[in-house]
Amino acid sequence: MKKVLSLDIGGTNTRAAIYDEGYRLLEVAVRPTPTGSKEAFLENIRRTVSEDLTSLEGVVAIAGGVPGQVRSDGFVYALPNVGINDIPLAEYLSKTFSIPAYIINDAEAAALAEANLGEHKRAKSLFFVTVSTGVGGALTIGGKLRETSYEIGHTVFYRWGEYIEFENYCSGGRIKNLIARLGGTYKNAKELFDGVRNGEEIALVIKKEWVEMMAEWFNMVQKDYQPEVFAITGGVTKSRDMWWDDLKALCPNCNLQLCSFKEEAGLSGGAVLGFQKATE
Repeated sequence: MKKVLSLDIGGTNTRAAIYDEGYRLLEVAVRPTPTGSKEAFLENIRRTVSEDLTSLEGVVAIAGGVPGQVRSDGFVYALPNVGINDIPLAEYLSKTFSIPAYIINDAEAAALAEANLGEHKRAKSLFFVTVSTGVGGALTIGGKLRETSYEIGHTVFYRWGEYIEFENYCSGGRIKNLIARLGGTYKNAKELFDGVRNGEEIALVIKKEWVEMMAEWFNMVQKDYQPEVFAITGGVTKSRDMWWDDLKALCPNCNLQLCSFKEEAGLSGGAVLGFQKATE
């Protein structure tokens, strides 16, 4: 039976898992991700796999995602949340374990999970969107990545008489910039949407502006990529009862849906990538 070793490496934890061809999770291991040292980072992955998993017997590929910009050969330019740069991660993994290794951005891995294993897997094309600390996205067609768009949060808008980056005002981590610009004093997205829930006037004004900017962005992506469905996740969706219907009303041509996967998206997407690569 063929298997894949899937990795989901974040700024907090490094997770390694074995999946079979039916995408059944056979075992998983988790260790904290060390920061500030490339050597410690790589050694931690090696130990997580070698010491915490039972066996790599039958594993035909290693694949997974990381929260950073990744070259097509699995070279990671930077992991800001880990505090390291220039990591030849796929090369290290393939040499260490003598198994072909493939590394992509974590938004791309999540997109593969949604497109192949999620509720919308029958869609011919799917655009994955995460609105969390930043904004990331990836397009899949026929279950395979077709556009590595995880930097799409840097889309430039003309607003308030100047050019701005979308995620600098609309991501969950940076919505505080929009709050300050419009005269609010909320410290974060949660406080803002709590204010909306309480009917506070300034919160309603800020929410309206945020929803309009979000709608402009989704409509732009729809025009450029024409996905059959958008699969949306991220921290801001926890407050979706405050804005979801408004956003959908402003995006009549967009099929906006919530993601099916939560924290398992990265591991599941890594498994999909591994089996796809193993059969190419």
